[in-house]
Amino acid sequence: MGRDGRPDAAATKADVVIAGGGLAGLSLALALKDGLGADAAITVYDPGFGRPLTGDRRCSAIAAGARRLLTVLGVWDQVADDAQPMTTMIVTDSRTRDVARPVFLTFDGDVEPGEPFAYMVPNATLQRALTLASERAGIDMRAATVADFTADRAGVTVMGSDGATLRAGLLVACDGAKSRLRSLAGITTTSWGYNQSAITFTVEHERPHEGRAEEHFLPAGPFATLPLPGNRASIVWTERTPDAQRMVELPDYRFQEELEQRFGHALGWVKVETRPQVYPLGFAMARSFIGERFALVGDAAHLIHPIAGQGLNMGLRDVAALAEAMTDAARVGLDFASPQVLERYQRWRRFDTFAMGVATDTLNKLFSNQSDALRLVRDVGLGLVDRLPRLKGLFIRDAAGLTGAVPKLLRGEAL
Repeated sequence: MGRDGRPDAAATKADVVIAGGGLAGLSLALALKDGLGADAAITVYDPGFGRPLTGDRRCSAIAAGARRLLTVLGVWDQVADDAQPMTTMIVTDSRTRDVARPVFLTFDGDVEPGEPFAYMVPNATLQRALTLASERAGIDMRAATVADFTADRAGVTVMGSDGATLRAGLLVACDGAKSRLRSLAGITTTSWGYNQSAITFTVEHERPHEGRAEEHFLPAGPFATLPLPGNRASIVWTERTPDAQRMVELPDYRFQEELEQRFGHALGWVKVETRPQVYPLGFAMARSFIGERFALVGDAAHLIHPIAGQGLNMGLRDVAALAEAMTDAARVGLDFASPQVLERYQRWRRFDTFAMGVATDTLNKLFSNQSDALRLVRDVGLGLVDRLPRLKGLFIRDAAGLTGAVPKLLRGEAL
């Protein structure tokens, strides 16, 4: 802004500025480039641009709806060779030292003929594909941060740490759960910690997994074995935070013993392939997903427990909803970042994210405890659900992002 309070005439013009070039941020940039047109000026700020993509060794479950979105954006073909379809998901409930692990719930089948309900994809592979697609699309990618911004009814002035000033129609914060821009916008959150941390790493095992994912509910939290291409699996191992840190600091042979005790022997021997990383777990929900010329997407808007593997998928649902709301407005000559358009996005996503947050929080509290009474109740409940194929089918479609008012991109349709 100039000293007289008006937009700085020297500011570079942009249609949309996105803070955060992660999986959600770049997906949004590509979706808007597709929806608003090839001439749309989309700028993405992220200090990580240009650095090697080796830091994040995690893998993510990509639900069927999210895979459709990535297909429309021209990205899926670039990651398909590294993607492992999930054909079956089984749920067990046991104590750590229990010899038998009875299966209480099994999900299998496709959401549509020939379409698995989810895939496992390495985050680094997906990040690389999105980065290359964004470069090809002509998206302005700046290796810097959004330092500050001021918004008015006509637009938003964005100041970058690279010294540039941009005047845009909308600023979108995709800068993570600790979003600085969310704080600058004055948007508060409801949040709490779980005193749990996820230990994530990749293992190699002896026998084929045949696309089967397993989630063992243990008193400290779920232990998930998620299939990857070949005889490999991604492990998401939840422990109380002090115990998680203690686990990763154990000598290799002791860590191996703890792993084998939880992994079991169904797939033969197991060997750690990548160095374990620890991520504290918590819940957070922004009290508003929007502000004046401002929107929150992904973890900046909501953070949920990974018990259902829905974190990234929720962010991609945000992308699909916001891009469609903006595109629909622009195509009839309306302001794509007007309060009405942003409110449509918020209404579209608010209930879904709240419901998923409550569901994952309740599941974690129900299963992560030592109560024999609760264990009996939940096991009876799981057994009943397992005998109701229509209800299981609804759960699968909901987890795939294919229930309710589904945005076009999640249906596999272009904007």
